[in-house]
Amino acid sequence: MLNQTVFKEVTWGQVLMLVGWVLGAMLVGKLIQIVLVNIGKTKRVEGKQIVQVLLKAVARPVLFLFTTIGLLQGLKAFSLSEGLAALVSDIFAVLLTVAVTFFIYSLVDVLDFAITHFTQKTHTKMDDMMAPMVRKSLRVTIVVLALVQVAQILSDKPITSILAGLGVGGLAVALAAQETIKNFFGSLVIFADKPFELGERIVVNGHDGSIEEVGFRSTRIRTLDGHLVTVPNGELANMMIQNIGKRPFIKRVLDLTITYNTPPEKVQLAIDIVKELLADHEGMNANLPPRVFFTDFNDCSLNIRAIYWYHPPEYWDYLAFSEKVNMQILVRYNEAGIEFAFPTQTLYLAGDSSAELRAGACSAD
Repeated sequence: MLNQTVFKEVTWGQVLMLVGWVLGAMLVGKLIQIVLVNIGKTKRVEGKQIVQVLLKAVARPVLFLFTTIGLLQGLKAFSLSEGLAALVSDIFAVLLTVAVTFFIYSLVDVLDFAITHFTQKTHTKMDDMMAPMVRKSLRVTIVVLALVQVAQILSDKPITSILAGLGVGGLAVALAAQETIKNFFGSLVIFADKPFELGERIVVNGHDGSIEEVGFRSTRIRTLDGHLVTVPNGELANMMIQNIGKRPFIKRVLDLTITYNTPPEKVQLAIDIVKELLADHEGMNANLPPRVFFTDFNDCSLNIRAIYWYHPPEYWDYLAFSEKVNMQILVRYNEAGIEFAFPTQTLYLAGDSSAELRAGACSAD
């Protein structure tokens, strides 16, 4: 039965041998893959993260590599013509190239882990932005080299001729991909100029949020609303960027308006109360003491302006402190009988002998 032909010059024995080699190789590859993954979960390598990443990276391409080898061995059982044998040889060479590329591509995870682990120990976050770009660069390079190798296998031309052809074709691609090239050089400008780092909050083109990722083409910003905004690096490099994450403090300008009928001694008391509350306040830097002044005669109020700086620039702590200051001012002003001014309007109906219109007047009532 094994000698019976399935197709012309192809017997059942040859088919079963091919299937046996492929299935056997897949089984061996799967077993090796499972063993490598399980070794990574054992206590022996527990805590050795780079070893675990290495085992996972090696395990990933094993199944494809063994399947390719099994296919080659199984095809050796067939008596192929010279032309068909050359075709099978080219196909196997392509598959082997893909398998090796897959293996090297997976090993980039190990290098990426090592770089990321190193950058986490540094104080600056600029190298944290470089780590993903190094990973992407290596993977793109590996894929491009693999495609060149596949092209050489299929075309039977030396690699120098292929590279020369790529150079001519690259010019046409460059003309068609001007925006992509612009964004790439924009990313280089960003890394050289360092206007921000990962995790820092910036305001650019009306978008307020933290830097989530910087890539070759674009930068991703997670806004305070939770939206993910993608800005092309070519445009970002030419924009005015406000880096809130690098501010050394948070400045507050507080305007307190009191009524015009407040006597001078109470105006002075209002100033003294605010000065007392802000003296040696929480988050104060000795080089930037708080400032309190009677600044303006507004249209309907007397204006007392208080300015203070909060260190460090922790926003939620700053808000909690500002709330405490507001409450203390409210309590102290009420105790001292200092009245806040606010705009009001008084309308008199037509026909009244005393009819008049007073708009925009201020009152403490």
